[in-house]
Amino acid sequence: MFRHDGRVSDYDQDLLVDFRGVSFIRGGRTLVGPVDWQVELDERWVIIGPNGAGKTTLIRMASAEEFPSSGEAIIMGEKIGRTDMRDLRAMIGVSSSAIGNRIPVTEKVGDLVISAGYAILGRWREEYDTFDEERSEELLRQVGAWHVKDRTWGTLSEGERKRVLIARALMTNPELMILDEPGAGMDLGGREDLVAYLGELALDPDAPAIVMITHHVEEIPEGFTHAMILDEGKVIAQGLIDDVLNSDNLSRAFHQPIRVDRVAGRFFARRNTSEVEG
Repeated sequence: MFRHDGRVSDYDQDLLVDFRGVSFIRGGRTLVGPVDWQVELDERWVIIGPNGAGKTTLIRMASAEEFPSSGEAIIMGEKIGRTDMRDLRAMIGVSSSAIGNRIPVTEKVGDLVISAGYAILGRWREEYDTFDEERSEELLRQVGAWHVKDRTWGTLSEGERKRVLIARALMTNPELMILDEPGAGMDLGGREDLVAYLGELALDPDAPAIVMITHHVEEIPEGFTHAMILDEGKVIAQGLIDDVLNSDNLSRAFHQPIRVDRVAGRFFARRNTSEVEG
């Protein structure tokens, strides 16, 4: 197997994420793990669980932002701790509120998207070629944010910001795309528009592998193939989405009786009041 720098790798290049007994410990407390988890090139994963389950910590390790405390973490065929993390981050597109919070309110949307290819937040004195300009504009069109390209970050609604961050994450043509609660803070209409777009992206064979965090099964688009349920840093279940997202597993994770239904390809969950009353 060859690495992105042309040298031979001992690891499976079809596995974008390969976690073997990975744990993350802070202050003597295990926040995640141990976890065995593999993400392949054509997979679309959703990670779900209650607050404090360890979801964000897990994907920070998967996006080469954090080192595991123990276990073996291989990303893009590179073992964490033996390679330059900056090289790995360049191959991973991330959309998260943490990135959004770092963007100046005066930053122009078009500049924010195009500058992703240069690993900076916004335009300074760089000159971009025609290909970069055209790609950033096309991505804004694809996510339904073309109309805000000349506006500043501070004038955008929450839904518009989410779309722009996704366009920015796709700008580098990543092999892996990580979405941290893309529907958080959006109204119903905005959420449904975003879910529809992410469903189209998930079904696109040329799209990168996707890992998405959410608290709500209603936010899972059609086309997602795999799921992991976390609670208190432990894996409740993982695998094919139809096998994992069921009432029993979600009830265990959220510590109350949950009923899961699937309608027209979408998941819906609510408290099972009949069981509570019984």
